Amino acid sequence: MPKPYISLSSRQSVFERAGRYCEYCKCPADYSTEPFSVEHIIPITKNGLNDLTNWALSCLGCNYFKATKMTFLDPLSGLISPLFNPLTMNWHDNFMWDETLTVIIGKTGIGRATVEALKLNRQQVKNLRRALISIDQHPPK
Repeated sequence: MPKPYISLSSRQSVFERAGRYCEYCKCPADYSTEPFSVEHIIPITKNGLNDLTNWALSCLGCNYFKATKMTFLDPLSGLISPLFNPLTMNWHDNFMWDETLTVIIGKTGIGRATVEALKLNRQQVKNLRRALISIDQHPPK
């Protein structure tokens, strides 16, 4: 199946809506060494739409680990949980920062499953957060 086309103006709209941050791990696009993706929250292969109502801004790592996942195991409850949907859910309702501001903690089943599935605390991302703290650019406002 060919990759769905997303116009430049649509991409710009997603970047603006997301404030230029990955909508999952909250890394800023402006400090990334890799281009960010406009990813389908509900994959096209699972009948997701190819429009603004189904697009999220995602760093390369989060996009890679999410792939076509829509659910994942909550490590606390042992139950399958939906993954975080940045368009219909509030980030702060599902996640919080630890005391160092470098680790994302899932507050809900959705948050915990998403932290695990997308590996939101990858070492490279924690290193970036640490560096951004030193120049007062993390956490996002």
